[in-house]
Amino acid sequence: MKTEFIVLNERRNVTLTAYILDAGGEFKNIPKRPAVLILPGGGYAFCSDREADPAAMPYLQAGYHAFILRYSVKEHKTWPNPLDDYEQAITTIRSRAGEWNVYADKIAVVGFSAGGHLAGAAAVMSDNRPDAAILGYAAVSGVTIKMCSATAPDIIGAVDNKTCPCFVFTTVDDNVVPAKNSIAFIEALDNCGVAYESHFYAYGPHGISTGDKSVMAPDARLCERAPRWVGDSIGWLRDMFGDFGQGRMTEPRCPARLNDDGGAYLSVDCTLAHALKFEKAAKILEPVVKTGIKAANFGDGVDAMGFLSHFKLRDVFAFADMPKTAMDVIDAQLKKIKTNR
Repeated sequence: MKTEFIVLNERRNVTLTAYILDAGGEFKNIPKRPAVLILPGGGYAFCSDREADPAAMPYLQAGYHAFILRYSVKEHKTWPNPLDDYEQAITTIRSRAGEWNVYADKIAVVGFSAGGHLAGAAAVMSDNRPDAAILGYAAVSGVTIKMCSATAPDIIGAVDNKTCPCFVFTTVDDNVVPAKNSIAFIEALDNCGVAYESHFYAYGPHGISTGDKSVMAPDARLCERAPRWVGDSIGWLRDMFGDFGQGRMTEPRCPARLNDDGGAYLSVDCTLAHALKFEKAAKILEPVVKTGIKAANFGDGVDAMGFLSHFKLRDVFAFADMPKTAMDVIDAQLKKIKTNR
């Protein structure tokens, strides 16, 4: 492994620390590696060392390159300085992907608290969005983030169908950043059809970092399951990015979106409610949906259309016991209908 320290903005004391693992040679099956960009917390007053190197090490052990961004804080925290710092960092990583043997399309941000706010901003409003985001007890909205930085934007309202997949974790009784921040964020992700995984641990203080004894006070009251977020997030990244294979990454096991509602064309992976907005699609689908409702034998008084509205079309077709060949025909028809997205 080699380490490189890069000054991105001397005046604002913005730096990028790069931990670059070996690739090729003895690692003959690994020509390139995915990466994580760590954004420590600290209330935009400082960048916490507890959420820097200690957070990077497990990802390095899992085979990921790791980068730590110490972004603009204190008198330099005025927005969009921190987001500009992220943009410069991710651009640097992607521009040097060949030199550093990085998969430029497999870079995740990992942010904590205020750094989680910045990671959220990167995921929903940056020009160079990450490919996945891991948000720990992130201050993404409301009075909490305004207490840290009066100019920092609310993240919830900016979530869109271009937002990358997200892994969200916190403790339920966090008394600094209420768990409602994370709840509101995953609700916004769900509403936009963005893939996510979330973990709400029963109890623990704010700022748990990796949750092990090397970063926690000996008498800290922390749910024993909370440190598992580290391994779970690495497993989730493997689901989203794929794992190391024979000279390349394996195919991802989990799609980046819950459905195809945000696509330029319709498909059987769109929801019924979305597809029925389009006249051409409605003409194709209404006979099939009626058959499906009849086959499902919903009870009296049940709003079958309402129940099925958020189902993917392929699942609706399952109610109708439709053969795959027939489903493929409809899928081909739907893929000719533009959505103007």
